[in-house]
Amino acid sequence: MKKYTSLDDITDLQALIAEARELKKNPYAFEELGKRKRLILLFFNSSLRTRLSTEKAACNLGMDVTVMNFNSDAWKLEFEDGTVMNADTSEHIKEAAQVISQYGDVIAVRAFPTLTDKAKDESEYVISNFVKYASVPVVNMESATAHPLQALADAITITELSQKKRPKVVLSWAPHPKALPHAVANSFIGMMQKMDVDLTVTHPEGYELSDATIQDTPVEYNQDAALKDADFVYVKNWSSYKDYGRVSATPETHSNWMITPEKLGNAQFMHCLPVRRNVIVADAVLDGSNSVVIEQANNRTFSAQVVLKKILENLN
Repeated sequence: MKKYTSLDDITDLQALIAEARELKKNPYAFEELGKRKRLILLFFNSSLRTRLSTEKAACNLGMDVTVMNFNSDAWKLEFEDGTVMNADTSEHIKEAAQVISQYGDVIAVRAFPTLTDKAKDESEYVISNFVKYASVPVVNMESATAHPLQALADAITITELSQKKRPKVVLSWAPHPKALPHAVANSFIGMMQKMDVDLTVTHPEGYELSDATIQDTPVEYNQDAALKDADFVYVKNWSSYKDYGRVSATPETHSNWMITPEKLGNAQFMHCLPVRRNVIVADAVLDGSNSVVIEQANNRTFSAQVVLKKILENLN
């Protein structure tokens, strides 16, 4: 694996999941692999699970880790070519990516979308410029349109917990007071499309995702109908794609989309976290025996670790 910026970088998903599960059994089996190798984590946005799990994954492999919160610790970057830099940007990505590449062996980047400029967000201008100008492998810790590390952790979780050969998986939109990105939903759908699952997406009208993401996946506007007989219910909010970055003028209108024990039934509840209690999901679900969010979060370490392992093997 030369980089991991999208699901397209996975060549054999089932083998990758199996390898991640083996790493989970013996996390330090390859701690010599990353010796004297450095992972640089660059955060343009806040993080809890992504930062801690990726750092832990690197340490399990014997790597050293440097963390930089770019918005507070570094010069503001310019990403446009030909720009006269006489405003608030002090350093161009061309120099920054090349310089950072001299200090580390792998660069991991987390940068959210603007949610105001669809074309700019879909160009993945932050992560794509790091890939373009860095001379070392780049890992996506969530970008404007994708979260491939989370999606891999989700795939590991479903593989571990499924009691059926082809489980029914439902991705359900849920209410939220803020406009949120599409990255988690996009990558989760893309990952499930690569797996042998019965996938359905459900959301209110007006919250359709892009055609490129949905492809042939069934979309059901009736949440109750979608959730019927589900084995896994993955819940996530996202803002409008068509009316880009917008949310309902009155979010309370969709408050009935919150997941309750009655809606969940016997399904296992998944969420990438953080989650707003009693807005996205009722306490009784999140604290109940059908919630697997903690196991899911734990698998973030092993999704990152297997990716880093593959990259290190390609370097050595």
